Parts: sequence; C-alpha cells; structure tokens
Amino acid sequence: MTHAIPPRVVIYVKDVENITGLKNRTARRFLQKVKEHLGKADLELVTVQDFCKVTSIPEDVVRSYLVD
Repeated sequence: MTHAIPPRVVIYVKDVENITGLKNRTARRFLQKVKEHLGKADLELVTVQDFCKVTSIPEDVVRSYLVD
C-alpha cells in the first residue's frame, strides 16, 4: 500500500525567487513583508494560500513553480 505525498503547503524563499524572478536577498525581504502584512510572527510559516492572498497570484500558478 503506497501513500501519495500531499502537495507542499509552505512557501520558501527559493519559491519566491522562482515565482517572482527576484534575487535571494530581495526574495527574503519580500517574504518578510508578506509575513508582516499577514501579522505573522517570525517563526510562523507562510502558506501557499497566504502568499496567493497577498500577491493575488492564482494558486495553480504558484503551485506550478514550487520546488521539491
């Protein structure tokens, strides 16, 4: 019996780089701005849904850029 691996839920800096074309440091700042906009603490993670809500990028587009 095999279990399917569920799709990734969290957005990382490398994902922001791939989606936006930003360089690493700028992508880190951007992800931090997303956290601030959402009122998340430093240790809280940004989900795909959070990222899509803030950037207005459709979820299917974001998921197509996610790095495994």
